Amino acid sequence: MKVIYANGTVAECAPEEELHILRHSAAHIMAQAIKRIYPEARFAYGPANEKGFYYDVDLGDVKLTDEDLAKIEAEMKKICKENLPIRPSILPRDEAVAFMKERGEIYKVEHIADLAEDAEISFFTQGDYVDMCTGPHLCYTKALKAFKVLGQSGAYWKNDKNNKMLTRIKGVAFRTQEELDNHMKLLEEAEKRDHRRIGKEMGLFMLCDEAPGFPFFLPKGMTLKNTLIDYWREIHTRENYVEVSTPLIMNRHLWETSGHWDHYKDNMYSTTIDEETYCVKPMNCPGGVMVYRSQPHSYRELPMRVGELGLVHRHELKGALHGLFRVRCFTQDDAHIFMRREQITEEIVSVVHLINEVYNKFGFKYTVELSTRPENSMGSDEDWEAATNGLKGALEKLGLPYVINEGDGAFYGPKIDFHLEDSLGRTWQCGTIQLDFQMPINFELEYTDDKGEKQRPIMIHRVCFGSIERFIGVITEHFAGKFPVWLAPTQAKVLLVSEKCAEYGRKVYEALREAKIRVELDDRNEKIGYMIREAQVVDRVPYMLVIGQKEAEDGTVSVRLRDGGETLVMSLDEFIAKIKKETEERL
Repeated sequence: MKVIYANGTVAECAPEEELHILRHSAAHIMAQAIKRIYPEARFAYGPANEKGFYYDVDLGDVKLTDEDLAKIEAEMKKICKENLPIRPSILPRDEAVAFMKERGEIYKVEHIADLAEDAEISFFTQGDYVDMCTGPHLCYTKALKAFKVLGQSGAYWKNDKNNKMLTRIKGVAFRTQEELDNHMKLLEEAEKRDHRRIGKEMGLFMLCDEAPGFPFFLPKGMTLKNTLIDYWREIHTRENYVEVSTPLIMNRHLWETSGHWDHYKDNMYSTTIDEETYCVKPMNCPGGVMVYRSQPHSYRELPMRVGELGLVHRHELKGALHGLFRVRCFTQDDAHIFMRREQITEEIVSVVHLINEVYNKFGFKYTVELSTRPENSMGSDEDWEAATNGLKGALEKLGLPYVINEGDGAFYGPKIDFHLEDSLGRTWQCGTIQLDFQMPINFELEYTDDKGEKQRPIMIHRVCFGSIERFIGVITEHFAGKFPVWLAPTQAKVLLVSEKCAEYGRKVYEALREAKIRVELDDRNEKIGYMIREAQVVDRVPYMLVIGQKEAEDGTVSVRLRDGGETLVMSLDEFIAKIKKETEERL
């Protein structure tokens, strides 16, 4: 694909760059369409990303409807048919500022102010539209053949809540119409699997305006959450972790010592107690450190593996909140491992094995990313190099492929992130392993070595689920609410054909309850077909036991499966044995 660069060069771009350039050009074409329809529009940022493209626009008092978005898309198609050439130009900084001021582009002027004083500013022109951009772009608008305007949301200018809220108009573009059609089918399936809709239908959780970003878990949702936690506790007990609980609110001095106050205070909630500032914890780490520091330790105790299912709170912008995926409070399945330097590789390998076991249990594939030292970090070059090499060494020992994500580590250490791939091919960042030399220094942690001398331990921060709430959102969409038997909030539902078989049906229900099977009884005066469909489609129950006169006479149960197929007739004892086996083996 031929593209044009800011210096006017026309050349074939690398295949891996094509999609990004298509989408970047689509953002410009969309901006031109918006400008034609809304001449007073002022433009902020309009990048391409891995999901498509968007443009943040100041539309004044205009509120867009779905019909308005359709008009923007139609105007984009018109611009593509016009086959306008896309041409670059470069201006000195002062001239660029004057040019943007003349066009009323106040956000572009502010953006220029953030650039180097001697910078030359490049522009790309297509017809009557000019945009400030570094490029490259398509050579002609007709080269954009497959795109769709998807929707809108709010976005603060420069992502700062103190700035004006702009309208973010989003779209997607592909090389071919076939690729776009496939993507739209995927989005349609994703909409059907939206955890917010499924969560409401199944009665798992609720969100309300009185507590934005603070989810309410309903009885069935609590069953699901507790089942996940039971699994978490079982595997961590097996791997010799101990569990602790640390306070929700702790003094600001603790967070200053840990480094979080300087790096994270804008995302922390705080309150005043006894005329001092206290913080609601946004993570569990400092509490885990205090547990370690509470008593002396010998090298024989290390590694010391300390787990915590801690409720944490983080201030997220209201516009960024999204179901269980982005919330303001969540349960983090943390663990902190305190160890000697020579134990680093062995412990990281052990953690990777544990995380791998968990993700395999849910049928997830995953990729691994190693994030290195960010600009705003704590600690010496030597410690960072040792920590990064420790993570690399563990990944290489495991033979686990990984990519480097330069500069995206935590402020106290490098990290390994696990990106899950769900049943629709979407990726989610959940598990993480962070190697930390700094916090043990900040809190003066020690252990006594085999010579009786004081040494500094190394610390691993790690999570498997990441956030229990977010993980529930991910698996809800992954399974489309059809959770495996061991995890399903309701494992079986007893459906009565008529009142004549009610006595036997209730005996079946009670027998299942005694066997500790999560069961419900539907004895409403409804048609059996309606009850089956509701249990199958809305409640997504793995097994429906249809109890009629014949089952009552024979002492059997007719078992219908969630995904259809042949109805199985078996004794009650056989069914109980079957479901207990699936629950115990987590099938």
